[in-house]
Amino acid sequence: DFINLLDNYEMSTGENRLFIDAVVESEVMKCAHKYLVRKGHSSSNTNEFKRQLYDIWFKLYHRERGDGEDSCGFEHVFVGETRNHQKILGLHNWVQFYLQEKHGHVDYKVVYGCPAFQPDEDDHVLNLQFSWKGPVKPIGGAFIGVSPEFEMALFTIIFLMSNEKMTSVETKIDEYVLELIVYRHGRSIGTSYPKLLSSNHRDL
Repeated sequence: DFINLLDNYEMSTGENRLFIDAVVESEVMKCAHKYLVRKGHSSSNTNEFKRQLYDIWFKLYHRERGDGEDSCGFEHVFVGETRNHQKILGLHNWVQFYLQEKHGHVDYKVVYGCPAFQPDEDDHVLNLQFSWKGPVKPIGGAFIGVSPEFEMALFTIIFLMSNEKMTSVETKIDEYVLELIVYRHGRSIGTSYPKLLSSNHRDL
């Protein structure tokens, strides 16, 4: 269960693998897997694909010099991290925003856009400034209302289709023009997030 994983995240290998098992059974990840196999970036063997996803999203690594292996792509993107209780790293997932706001840990400061831009129930991507347990993140981007398997599938494809340290893809989805950004950390995702460029024909 994704909410339980976020609420009690402790980088448990067993729970992470169970989560990947569930994600791989989703229609959106099945579609992504077929695409990656067709492009020669993934094995058609489901177990090998699961191992690939584990390395991309859950394999631990050093995020900063001097640190132990205490970070991974999933924790950074979906759970969020802090450094010395002064800096927010990651936290690009709307479900985690919801959970942390429910616990009184998140406070939204600014939703970025042009002066006339006001988000409504039809907006599914936001750029925003927020505080989390004290520290303020100047700006972060997140999808709103999408499933975690959609985000994992989307960013896994971008990650595997490029060997660059940073990959940026501009795309139009319905009324949105987005920049999808993925940073590589070796064979794993360092971070990934959407940046809203325009929505409902409103330039940001």
